[in-house]
Amino acid sequence: MSGLGTIVNVIAIIVGGCIGLLFKGGLKERFRDILVQACGLAVIFIGAAGAFEMIFTVEGNKLTSGSTMLIVISLVLGGLVGELINIEKGLDSIGEKLKKLVKAGGDNKFVDGFVTASLVFCVGAMAICGPIDEALTGDSTTLYIKSILDMIMVMVLASVYGIGALFSALAVGVYQGIFTVFGVFIADFMTDSLIVSLSGVGSVLIFAVGVNLLWPKKIRVGNLLPALLVPVIWEAIQYIPLPW
Repeated sequence: MSGLGTIVNVIAIIVGGCIGLLFKGGLKERFRDILVQACGLAVIFIGAAGAFEMIFTVEGNKLTSGSTMLIVISLVLGGLVGELINIEKGLDSIGEKLKKLVKAGGDNKFVDGFVTASLVFCVGAMAICGPIDEALTGDSTTLYIKSILDMIMVMVLASVYGIGALFSALAVGVYQGIFTVFGVFIADFMTDSLIVSLSGVGSVLIFAVGVNLLWPKKIRVGNLLPALLVPVIWEAIQYIPLPW
C-alpha cells in the first residue's frame, strides 16, 4: 500500500516525541551522544547493505561485482551538478526562511524544535528513496527502518526543545507524501534494472547520512542528490534508437 510507510513514520515521530516530552528537562549530554552514535551506525549498515545488493551478485558458487561503474559515475556527475547549483546552500536557505516564517507565532523554542527536527527527518536520502521505493515495489522496509530511527531521534530532540519537535511529523507527512505520489506516476516507466540502480545509488547516499551522524558535516549529501538522476538518464539513453 503506497503511503503506509509514511503514515507509520508520522505516527512513530508523534509517539517518540511524546516520550521525549517526559524528559523535557533534557537528557545528559553523554546519553544524547550515544543515541546519535547508535543511529549513525545503524544508518551506515543499512546503506552499506543496500549498496552491496547492487554491486555484488551471486552466480553459482561465485560472488561477482557489477554496476560499480554506474555508482561511481552517478556520484561524480551528481556531485558536480549538485555542487554547481549548491543544493546544500539552498536547503539551508529554505530552513532559515521556514524558521523566520514560523517564528511569527512568537514561541522561539517551539520554532527551533520544529525546524531542527523537520530538517533532520526530511533532508536525507531515506526520506526521498523510501517513499519512491514503496510506490514502485510496494516495499516499505526503508520507511519502517527510518520510522524507528526518527522515533529515537525525536525523543532526544523533544527532550531538549519540547513539543515543537513533535510537530515535525506534519513536515514529514507532506514531504514524503509528495515523493510517494511522484513514485506512483512514474511506476509504469520503471524497469527492474532502473529500480536496482536507483536503490543502489540511494543506498550509498544513505550510508553518507550515517557518516554525517557520526562525524557531522563531513559529506555534503545534499549536493550529491542529483546522483539519483544519472541512472534514470542512463536508462533513457539505452532506449534511444541508433541511426545505424
